[in-house]
Amino acid sequence: MEAITVTKLNTYIKQIFDSEELLHNLNVVGEVVDVSLSRNVIYFSLKDENATLSCVCFYPNLIDEIIEGAKIIVTGSPNYYVKGGRFNFNVIKVERAGQGKLYEEFLLLKEKLEREGLFDKEHKKQIPKNIKRIGVITSRDGAVIQDIKNVSWRRNPSVDIVLFNTKVQGNGAENEIAHAIEMMGEYENVDVIIVARGGGSLEDLWAYNTEIVARATYSCPKPIVSAVGHETDFTIIDFVSDLRAPTPSAAAEILNFNIEDKKKELNILHEKFLRTFEDYYGEKKYNLSSYAITIYNLLDKNLLNIANKIKEDKIKFFQKLENFINQKYYELGLVENTLKKENPKDILKKGYARIEQNNKLIKDALAIDMTKELD
Repeated sequence: MEAITVTKLNTYIKQIFDSEELLHNLNVVGEVVDVSLSRNVIYFSLKDENATLSCVCFYPNLIDEIIEGAKIIVTGSPNYYVKGGRFNFNVIKVERAGQGKLYEEFLLLKEKLEREGLFDKEHKKQIPKNIKRIGVITSRDGAVIQDIKNVSWRRNPSVDIVLFNTKVQGNGAENEIAHAIEMMGEYENVDVIIVARGGGSLEDLWAYNTEIVARATYSCPKPIVSAVGHETDFTIIDFVSDLRAPTPSAAAEILNFNIEDKKKELNILHEKFLRTFEDYYGEKKYNLSSYAITIYNLLDKNLLNIANKIKEDKIKFFQKLENFINQKYYELGLVENTLKKENPKDILKKGYARIEQNNKLIKDALAIDMTKELD
């Protein structure tokens, strides 16, 4: 038998699907898993107990109906892509058909914890601004830890990353995650904790929908950022944590400042400081110049007033000195005249006599004895 090309085989298979009328506009019921949105195209799978059907929907407005874990009825047709050799069920309509078992458990636990107040905003811890060390709870073998490291160190090369290796799905994963949260909460050198894993189905993410992980998150003394799955994935830990990041990379971006942005901010602050200093210096220099001129003017005026006052005081001083000297000359003249009058020489010039009586010097007219004759 002659061999045929891949294209010919795939085209033949596609023709079979397209020609079979019974396969057009089928209604298929199942539980939604593995939902993702890319370029306005919704990719997901429907599953039941025994099988899984890959689906694609080109109507992005239906994303609100295609919820992880929900039980839905889709209307569409099977399609075989020749180029890729892939089979998909093209969905054109979606209806709710109830809830899957896991999704029901998710809603029941969510309602219970919400009633207890584990989701309340007043219990949310503030995320620190200057983070030096981040604790990450995830698998060391996955791409998540590498994404967190790459983003963190690109934005802030000085930040430390501490990994607590755990299972992220499967049996016992919830116990490992809860234990890691408790241990990280007691580690003093960690500023904030990221609980992270990549995307997956509701079953894959189920460890993060368990009560033990929720209560460990609520009781943790350190702030916790949940970064579980893709942006469209929501788990119980997202409601309990202090902050939800849409992806692990987004968590690293949120927690780490961009060093280049910080440099720009510092440069802006430096330029602002220089402008402010120059304005301040210019203003003070102008004020000092004005004050100097004012002081010089005041000094000139005061010195002139002082000089005039000294001149006036000098004139008054010499006037008083002259009056004082004249007064002293006058008083000296009076003394001189008095002395002249008392000068013995002047008195002698008028003539004098020596009077004696009975061989006694007569100094006073009263001492003369008038009863006796003078010798």
